[in-house]
Amino acid sequence: MILRPTLKLTTKPSTPFHQCLRLLHHRIPIRPIPAPTPFIPDPASFLTVIGRGLSQHAAKIPSWEALFTLSSQQLRELGVEPARSRRYLLQWRERFRNGEHGVGGELQHVSDGVAEMRLVEAPVPAHRASRQTMLATATHTPGTRKLVVNVPVGSTAPVEPLEKVRPVAGVKVVGARTIVGPHLEPIKGTKGLGARLRIKEGLWEVRRGHKVDGGERRRAEVRAKRRAEDNKENKR
Repeated sequence: MILRPTLKLTTKPSTPFHQCLRLLHHRIPIRPIPAPTPFIPDPASFLTVIGRGLSQHAAKIPSWEALFTLSSQQLRELGVEPARSRRYLLQWRERFRNGEHGVGGELQHVSDGVAEMRLVEAPVPAHRASRQTMLATATHTPGTRKLVVNVPVGSTAPVEPLEKVRPVAGVKVVGARTIVGPHLEPIKGTKGLGARLRIKEGLWEVRRGHKVDGGERRRAEVRAKRRAEDNKENKR
């Protein structure tokens, strides 16, 4: 019987999977940079409306292009801390890139961070007309519908024809002529027919949850200790 020598295979340890993903991540092409909007024209206004104190870092981001191209590591080097703030900024950056805005994000008539809205009666399109819209009431003109539209600051009517106006998203009409929406300010002298929206800190902020009794992982332990202490107090 002939014994063949055993071959020893020497292989280098494979690269961990998570390291491969990191290397691949840096090769992913950067997605297109969205255009600024009249309501959000620069990085400072963007950081202001998303809240969580990110407006304090506005001076560290030089341009609109930098806002949408800086990586998390680069933001860290610029001093955007803590890590959860960077993650929150990156999340909102992708939302804006996908066209997901907060209240007022689609407004076109904005002056110095202020947008005004008016309640108007617009004709109902033929394909949306119903028997109810064609009936006259004390507060409703037949064949029309009430909409809240964006108008130039100081104006009382929209620039577009009433047949083509688009209602402001997130704002609605309650009752005969009450404009309701988040962060709206009524315009004096309009008798409820006008409202104003201005850029301010936290306008679009997604608020963080707060821990109750130590959070989910420690909640049972904290409450058990509290019950034990209460039982000791009751026995005395």
